[in-house]
Amino acid sequence: MSRLTPSKPQLGAAAAVLLVVGAGAGYGLSKLGAFPAASPPAAKADRKVLYWYDPMFPAQRFDKPGKSPFMDMQLAPRYADEAQGEPGLSIDPGRVQALGVRLARARQGSLQSEINVPGVLDFNGRDLSIVQARASGFVQSAPRRAPGDVVGSGAALATVLVPDWAAAQAEFLAVRRTGDARLTQAARQRLALLGMSSAAIAAVERTGRPQATVTITAPTGGVIRTLSVRPGMTVSQGQTLAEINGLSTVWLNAAVPEALAGQLRPGQAVQVTLAAFPGERFGGRVSAVLPEAVAESRTLTARIELPNGSGRLRPGMFGQAILQGGATAALLVPSEAVIRTGRRTLVMLALPGGRYRPAEVQVGRESGGQTEVLSGLRADEQVVASGQFLLDSEASLAGVQARRLTESRAAPGSGGPTQYETTGRIERLDARSVTFSHEPVPALQWPAMTMTFALPDPALARGLKVGDRVRFAFDQAGGAPTVRHLQKAPAP
Repeated sequence: MSRLTPSKPQLGAAAAVLLVVGAGAGYGLSKLGAFPAASPPAAKADRKVLYWYDPMFPAQRFDKPGKSPFMDMQLAPRYADEAQGEPGLSIDPGRVQALGVRLARARQGSLQSEINVPGVLDFNGRDLSIVQARASGFVQSAPRRAPGDVVGSGAALATVLVPDWAAAQAEFLAVRRTGDARLTQAARQRLALLGMSSAAIAAVERTGRPQATVTITAPTGGVIRTLSVRPGMTVSQGQTLAEINGLSTVWLNAAVPEALAGQLRPGQAVQVTLAAFPGERFGGRVSAVLPEAVAESRTLTARIELPNGSGRLRPGMFGQAILQGGATAALLVPSEAVIRTGRRTLVMLALPGGRYRPAEVQVGRESGGQTEVLSGLRADEQVVASGQFLLDSEASLAGVQARRLTESRAAPGSGGPTQYETTGRIERLDARSVTFSHEPVPALQWPAMTMTFALPDPALARGLKVGDRVRFAFDQAGGAPTVRHLQKAPAP
């Protein structure tokens, strides 16, 4: 009996028929309940949507879903249960550990004011001597010297022949021989007016012979800055022959940013380091703060005078000036925790429940790895000191709004009035009030001024007196500024 082998076209047709039949059977079975019908993926639980946003532009909110007007993507929903409690970004603890997040606490402390600025050594301009010809004449001889040579006090610079002196000296000697004291004094005065020094006149009197030549010497020791005298040249009265700058002291002209100019004062002690002498520090003092700022670099020049008895400090050397100020009380955070965006300054707060939120702050001085926070943060609040940039990026993508400066003084959920902190000096004190001359309060846009605050509890001022410098916190409950905390601060 022979077997029939189907051809490939026949097999294809049969497969198509079976597929159609199978689909129909499946449809019928599903109608009959033999197999459940296919259903769409399970939807999320019923969650309330607050708004929709574009993750690339989280600050912009929309009241309905759709396509983003900024990017070719769908808007993402923000659910109500994602914003319960204090606003912030919730991050899985495992992910936080992987990011290497490290926390630090904002604390009240003492900040040592320190300014480290670059500078260049220069000659002390107050130690400059000008050597001039006191009479017209001819240079007979001059030692072989050049600008840059170091000379001692009294070193010869040139020998000058002065013809006018010969006749005047002969006349003086003739009058002196007459014994007329009045005429002799007049002749001596004429020699002085011709430019002769008292020592040269005394030499003429002692020897009894005219001396028409004079040796011009250096009045002080130092380096020759300019030298314009050579053998054979003619000099006129008043002509500058040389400039000599002393080297016993030198100046360091330090460029101080104008934002730090308020911390400079003449007489302030300075430590200077030089690349030429590693490991050494040279002590000096601020002799002057120049009155004009450098427009290109927005810096002021502090003139620091350094002793140079050894002569090792040479003008033109580069150095670093370290200016120490007084210690003042301040709210401090690690400098590495501060995020500077260009428009504003932020820190990343670590909130209870593993949540994080950026907070806007106003910062002041920086020293020793610590930065002063003027406003925007409370003592004992935790900030992220490592990994904060990644968390800030996550918060931006999630649309978490940074805490504003005006929000920072009220404890979350306390319902109490907003508190502000500043530093001031007690001008008047009684049982019910205290008057401060205080520093600015940026959060209230208050300038530095003197004003009176209510003192609800006299115990707050126990141990304090008029003239003390204090750090205090206050609120404006009832419309009147009221002191809530008072603490003595170190004198600046």
